[in-house]
Amino acid sequence: MNKESLFAVSLLPYLGFLWFMTRSGKTPRLALIGFYALLVFVVVTIPAGIYAQVHYGEELANVDWLHGSAEMFLTLSNIMVVLGFRQAIMRQKKLNTEEAKQIDLKA
Repeated sequence: MNKESLFAVSLLPYLGFLWFMTRSGKTPRLALIGFYALLVFVVVTIPAGIYAQVHYGEELANVDWLHGSAEMFLTLSNIMVVLGFRQAIMRQKKLNTEEAKQIDLKA
């Protein structure tokens, strides 16, 4: 199996992952957007790789400006995932603190 076939096959489990994360309703919204944005990276990378091969006779990884541009979408999606989960953690900590204060007031 070549790397292009492996890449295509790997999309199936990822789409399943997205389906379950969306359906659960428990994934922070910004993180979920970040997971979906990863698909933008995939969509951008495929034509960028073809362009690199046709116009430069090189793999995408060897054409720095093109590779860096495609990787920007991966970076943005990762940032959204991290910020989404950070936001959820901070919200949960605040709720826990407020609950603890209410318990102290009752005691």
